[in-house]
Amino acid sequence: IENPEAVYDLLGAELRALNQECVRLLLLDRRANLIHMAEIALGSLDECTTHPRDIFRAAIAWSAASFILVHNHPSGNPTPSQADLVLTRQLRDAAALLRIQFQDHVIIGAPSETPGALPYFSFRESGII
Repeated sequence: IENPEAVYDLLGAELRALNQECVRLLLLDRRANLIHMAEIALGSLDECTTHPRDIFRAAIAWSAASFILVHNHPSGNPTPSQADLVLTRQLRDAAALLRIQFQDHVIIGAPSETPGALPYFSFRESGII
């Protein structure tokens, strides 16, 4: 799993069908192969509380070389919230300290009728990670 499109192909249909936010963690080996997928949190219609310790607990337990955080926005708009930005920055800093590569944080939305608009948001592609 080397790019956000692969993440969307893997989880897009499933997460788009949910009417509440769901946070998933993709744990990867050194070659970006999926070794484990974990559901970290299930929230409400428009929010889901996730703490960095929950993410790193799983990453360490599975001896992951890297990870991708994925969650959905039931509204269909994949634009990150302020809470999404704060969590991503916290994870970026903690991952550097723990030497676990933070590959990406992908928000799954719905396909848009706007030409060229992606149905997901990638923090890596946006330069935030």
